[in-house]
Amino acid sequence: MSLRLSTVILPYRRWHEGGRSAWMRAEQLGFHAAYTYDHLSWRSFRDGPWFGAVPTLTAAAAVTDRMRLGTLVTSPNFRHPVTLAKELISLDDVSGGRITLGIGAGGTGFDATALGQESWTPRERADRFAEFVPLLDRLLTEDAVSYEGDFYSAHEARNIPGCVQRPRLPFAVAATGPRGLRLAARYGQAWVTTGDPKLYENGTPEQSVQAIRTQTEKLADACAAAGRDASALDKVLLTGFTPDRGRPLESLDAFVDFAGRHQELGFTEIVIHWPIPDSDFAADQKVFERIAMEAPSQLT
Repeated sequence: MSLRLSTVILPYRRWHEGGRSAWMRAEQLGFHAAYTYDHLSWRSFRDGPWFGAVPTLTAAAAVTDRMRLGTLVTSPNFRHPVTLAKELISLDDVSGGRITLGIGAGGTGFDATALGQESWTPRERADRFAEFVPLLDRLLTEDAVSYEGDFYSAHEARNIPGCVQRPRLPFAVAATGPRGLRLAARYGQAWVTTGDPKLYENGTPEQSVQAIRTQTEKLADACAAAGRDASALDKVLLTGFTPDRGRPLESLDAFVDFAGRHQELGFTEIVIHWPIPDSDFAADQKVFERIAMEAPSQLT
């Protein structure tokens, strides 16, 4: 199978001051999908412009025709399944059925406390995620849902007419722990990883590849336990968080080498960040565009 190449466009620019043109250019370059982060603010961008994921994707759907669109990733940090489901059904309709929901358990960043709550522990995040995903699955596939859980409730929540994509839009579940991998195996149409964060500062690319190989093996075990073939899930690597950092975007050859090593692990999609000057995602725009246009044919 050919390796698909996608991009993630951070929502830090006003729509008419570079935001719109980036999404249109991404489709022109032939990317399989363009995603955006679903945060209220994020890291070094916290004190600068940052726009909402769902309105941004709605606008992107209006200026593109073929490219898939989605989040990498949405989390329970500030989302509720009932309201999120309504937004996703609307977004899937506007886009003509081109939406993928990247979804994860969330972290300890600004989103975790923006609503005034204490940051959840890893166990609390896992507990909420284990309830969030199945409820969202129901909300996107059933006309009316009532549910009373430990963290979330729904009372005769209506979601008519449902998604354009049937039975619902696909979930790309970001997970590395055992509980998250079980959710990916049961509910995911794709699995997402950024690698092992413990290796980012002092690890080597070789150690990273081995760690990701171990993750894929654990995913296969989770799929087997769920009675599912792991090859049925797309495997997505969101780049920029492994020890390689920005080196794969320094040249076409560097990227093909990087992507090829991960393709051998079974990955079906590699996601690269749209270049942002003076940031961790700085890259030469011309090299980036050359990778977009030429790398896929070298990764068949």
